[in-house]
Amino acid sequence: MTNAADPRAAFLEGMSRAATFVAVATTDGEGGRAGVTVSSLTSVSADGEHPSLLLCIHHQSPAASAIMKNRAFCANLLAEDQQEVSNLFAGRSASERAERFDRVAWEKGAIGQPFLSGATAAFECRLATALLWETHHIIVGRVASVRLSDNPSALLYGQRAYRRAIHLTGDS
Repeated sequence: MTNAADPRAAFLEGMSRAATFVAVATTDGEGGRAGVTVSSLTSVSADGEHPSLLLCIHHQSPAASAIMKNRAFCANLLAEDQQEVSNLFAGRSASERAERFDRVAWEKGAIGQPFLSGATAAFECRLATALLWETHHIIVGRVASVRLSDNPSALLYGQRAYRRAIHLTGDS
């Protein structure tokens, strides 16, 4: 085991080893339509008045400011065959930001937020609270509606590449 002299580099390498599911946070409303790929999405609680979830978005992302103004968003958990959708909303494609929604199938949810077609699960949320922590907005949403597809296989990202989950048997 080695300890890096550069804590940031060691942190980035350590976090790259944690596989996580890939989601696209989308929003629409007075603040505009926007979307961004995120890997920092997690449940907060299934209890309380509404289930809740948390996501983190860089403070310079237009999606973050749009979510704040729209006071709502949809967290679209991508299916394992949606790598191109992830790349598109991560800005890895030649498309302009405004064209992203023209290149994917989507529809408005009950509170007007964009559900991406093919997502394994999508959580339409009302903004509950947000906190700016150094370079990122920590956003908590109250879940207003959930859509589940017939495909339960989520796209994963770990070790700086897309991955898929496989079932491990207890035979090891």
